[in-house]
Amino acid sequence: MPLTPFSRPVFSGLAALTLAVPGAAMAQWTAGDGDSAWGMDVSLILDGIYYNELSHGNDSPAGFDDGHDHGDDGDHGFDDGFNLGHSELGFQARLGDLLDATVIIEFDDQDIQVDEAYLTTRALPGGLQLKAGKFLSDIGYINNRHPHEWDFVNRPLVNEYLFGDHGLLEKGVQATWLAPTATYTQLGVELLQGKTSGIANYEGSQSALNDQDRILRDRSGPRLVTAFAKVGPDLGPDHAAQFGLSGGYARSYQVTDEHTTRFEDWDGSAWFAGLDAVYKYSAGRAYGQGDWRLQGEYFYREIDVDRRDVNFAADGNGPEGFVRNEQSFKNRQDGIYVQGVYGFAPRWEAGLRAEALGLSNDVGRGDGESFGTSYRHTAQVTFRPVEPVFLRAQLAQNDFIDDDGHRDRGLEFMLQLNVALGAHGAHRF
Repeated sequence: MPLTPFSRPVFSGLAALTLAVPGAAMAQWTAGDGDSAWGMDVSLILDGIYYNELSHGNDSPAGFDDGHDHGDDGDHGFDDGFNLGHSELGFQARLGDLLDATVIIEFDDQDIQVDEAYLTTRALPGGLQLKAGKFLSDIGYINNRHPHEWDFVNRPLVNEYLFGDHGLLEKGVQATWLAPTATYTQLGVELLQGKTSGIANYEGSQSALNDQDRILRDRSGPRLVTAFAKVGPDLGPDHAAQFGLSGGYARSYQVTDEHTTRFEDWDGSAWFAGLDAVYKYSAGRAYGQGDWRLQGEYFYREIDVDRRDVNFAADGNGPEGFVRNEQSFKNRQDGIYVQGVYGFAPRWEAGLRAEALGLSNDVGRGDGESFGTSYRHTAQVTFRPVEPVFLRAQLAQNDFIDDDGHRDRGLEFMLQLNVALGAHGAHRF
């Protein structure tokens, strides 16, 4: 069974959970009786981030405004100064010999929400496994990983802007097959509701003033289908690699922008395809010294939509309900990142990441307008005094181009403290 962020061997016999918190007494919780095969693991991830915008540049890359919001307090929604980052509370339980249940609750100092909640099967034959609920898609490499598993404070631009602030996170079902071969080979398909991600925005039929129907059509879910393949050749005890191919098709992509007197409605379909590769080297020395990790992903997205404006108030173009600017067009966008991390001393590592967003950036209203490419370059140093804790300093230069073709660079510094408490299994490959 593939490891989840909170997976670990479940207690047999008397199921118990022990949480040790510095400065507090040890608490033990017992779940079930001595003959129960049911137990629960709990994990608490606390994340704190100090953010300093050393110089201000463009807030977002040209052509990628729709469906993404940095917030009003600087890049990534952080205030200058101290912030509570992506903290989460995770629960995982074994439901007999048939199912595992996982719930992950995300919170900061203002909001709390269910990030993931799903069931996975344990005992299907032939290398098959099913997952159902709300979960991060397994497309690409970094999409299904939580922030405490990242090598940098923030997620790559291509994942953030093509799939949304939280990556491709949807409700639905997933089926995977692990091939009975010497080479690790996994194939998977997902049927997803397709409502909130950057590849499958969906708003459904809505009404303007006087209950006049707008163009957005109701379509029942699932609206998004994805597929992926992952292959990991055997490179010996010190080397490991994984290569992935993934794609998806959204049969309904809908966006509405409200202007002064009109709605601008987009309605159509979208598809994406991507490649990912990861290489890891273990030097066999203490606390990660000499270890290497190399990682990269490329994704391409195409949106094919019909667009028209609908007046909700009379203006110089026409009365309330007047429809104009009907046209069809395609948006073509992509992005790539490459990163490497090296353990230069016991418990210390340093990393570099280079990113390009919008190598293809044809976005318009049927006029064939093309924006330029935006870049970001990032360096980080991470110290892990003990395994569940890391302190990370990161410096990034955002080289974003705006909608008018002007390039304005910004420089930002972040200091991250991340602490994992409670039951927490090994991270996935």
